[in-house]
Amino acid sequence: MQTGLLHTHTLLVTLFFIHYVVKLVLLLTNSTEKLAAYSKKTKIAEMVISVGFLVTGVVLALNATILGNLFVVKLVMVFASIPLAVIGFKKSNKALALVSVLLIAGAYGIAEVNKKQKAGGKIETEQAASSIEAGKLVYMEKCQVCHGSDGKLGGSGAKDLTATQLTDQQMVELINNGKNSMPGFKEVLSDEQVNGVIEYVRALK
Repeated sequence: MQTGLLHTHTLLVTLFFIHYVVKLVLLLTNSTEKLAAYSKKTKIAEMVISVGFLVTGVVLALNATILGNLFVVKLVMVFASIPLAVIGFKKSNKALALVSVLLIAGAYGIAEVNKKQKAGGKIETEQAASSIEAGKLVYMEKCQVCHGSDGKLGGSGAKDLTATQLTDQQMVELINNGKNSMPGFKEVLSDEQVNGVIEYVRALK
C-alpha cells in the first residue's frame, strides 16, 4: 500500500507542477484569453490534483519514522505555494505566480535531496572484528531508521526483514540499486559492507 501511495503522490506532484507551469507560461506571455479558457477547463481537475497531492503527502508524512528539517522546509514551501498561486493567477500577478511555481519546484528538489541524504556518506568499518559486526554498524547507521533495530519496524513502507524470502543476490541488488522510497547504496557502500549487512539481516531471523 505504501508503495502505491508513494507512486500516486509522485504522479500527482508531477501533474500539479506541469499544470502550474502551463498557467505560468500563459500568464507571462499575456495570453489572457487562453489562460482563462485553460483555467476554466481544468478547474475540477486542478482541485482533485491539489487535494490528492496534499492528502497523499500528509499520509506519507504520518507513516514516516523521522521528519527531518528538510521535510519541514518542504512542507512550508508547499503550503506557501498554494495560496500564492491562487492569488497570483486570479489577479494576474506575474510575480506571485512565478514565486508560487518556484516554490513548488523547490519543494520537489528538496524531496530529491532528502532521498539522497538517506543514503548519506560512507561508513568506515575496518576496525570491526567480523563481517557481521561490520554489517551491524552499517545497518544501524543506514537501515535502522526505516527497518528498526529488529528489522520489523516497517517505516516508510519498509519490509519486515525477519520474514524476507530474498536470496543473497537479490538482497545485494536491492541494497545497491534501491527500490521505491529506499535509496540505492551502490556508490556509498563497498561490496564487503553490503555482504556484512546481509549477514546481519540473516542473523535477525
